[in-house]
Amino acid sequence: MEELYTLEKEVGRGSYGVVFEGQMSKTGGKVAIKRLPCSNPECIELYLQELWAMRATAKNHPNVIALHSCLLQTGPRNLKPLKPGKLPLSLVESVLKGKVVGARSQEQSNATLSSNKRTKTSTSRLQDRTNTVQTKSKSDAGTPVRPQKRGRKRSVPEEDNQNVPLKCLALWLVMEFCDGGDLNQYLLSQPPDEERNHSILLQLSSAMAFLHDLGITHRDLKPANVLVCETAKGPVVKVADFGLCKMAEGSLTGDICRQHFSSTCGSDFYMAPEVWGGQSYTAQADIFSLGVMFWAVLERITFLEEGTTEEQLGAYACKGRWLMPLGEALSENPDFPLCIPMKSKRAPPLPPAPGPNMCVLLLDMLTVDPFSRPRADQLESRVRQALRQDAHCA
Repeated sequence: MEELYTLEKEVGRGSYGVVFEGQMSKTGGKVAIKRLPCSNPECIELYLQELWAMRATAKNHPNVIALHSCLLQTGPRNLKPLKPGKLPLSLVESVLKGKVVGARSQEQSNATLSSNKRTKTSTSRLQDRTNTVQTKSKSDAGTPVRPQKRGRKRSVPEEDNQNVPLKCLALWLVMEFCDGGDLNQYLLSQPPDEERNHSILLQLSSAMAFLHDLGITHRDLKPANVLVCETAKGPVVKVADFGLCKMAEGSLTGDICRQHFSSTCGSDFYMAPEVWGGQSYTAQADIFSLGVMFWAVLERITFLEEGTTEEQLGAYACKGRWLMPLGEALSENPDFPLCIPMKSKRAPPLPPAPGPNMCVLLLDMLTVDPFSRPRADQLESRVRQALRQDAHCA
């Protein structure tokens, strides 16, 4: 293996894996290293989807996270790089058979579990220096709180499950490192800046056009899946986390209804109404999710998910004193009025409200009819036009 990596600290933990800040041993350059434990065929299928999508995007767009390499962990002390364009056949076989290939007998599993309790193993090619505790910032007492979680969340498999010794224990994705955290952390940690917000909207529009042109539907767009690199010219945002994405042959922008999906997935505050309603949906569901993000970024709208103390950027509907995701509200009532700008629900310090032309674009992105939403290849020009017209009206 040409490059060896050192794990420095844990920087994120999600439903499917753990992300570490790491270093390239030879150069000292920073990288992000994501560990995906191969504990069941359902998770493995998502990992292979993510790997395939990231290989397709490669390093070809500045607003999409770049994959440097992928390592396959075949034992407690054994990692090997995957060749470009190749997938580990044992993991493909696990997906096809619906069971993890290479699992040992129960007696061997118990023996290994007992041995692991006595001896702390480590991965030889990834030196682990992690010993950190993640803390979450406390939010403003005035931030609205959602009363209960909805059922349409990712299932949470057991993390770091070494109890079942597998032939392929984990995939390690080595990616570019983003020093600004995710979009929630970055924007809410500093005063609002209108020019910066507009730049972020244009960058996300460009990234979406690129992904849809490659035939990639993300299906889980939200601020937590947008990472930020701080540069001298300002923040560069990068769309990340392709675990729920779907790929099609050819561009999605020319025929937006060509590929349909039926599985309900994503994060509830950003899901389109057709996804909430359990209907067939297309790549246009990404445009709705992006519209929720755009609205939240422009007006600095936040909420709290039940059981958390960290603010999340996201627009929502109000039903009495409770919060409701926009997609859910529109799914139940297609004529539900969206009040743009929201103003009264914005988190301080307050940015200026979006202009009338941007409000029209947001309403177009958030319309119930997916075919009336702008396509990804039209979005960046629509954003530029709306911003320019609103600047002239000011």
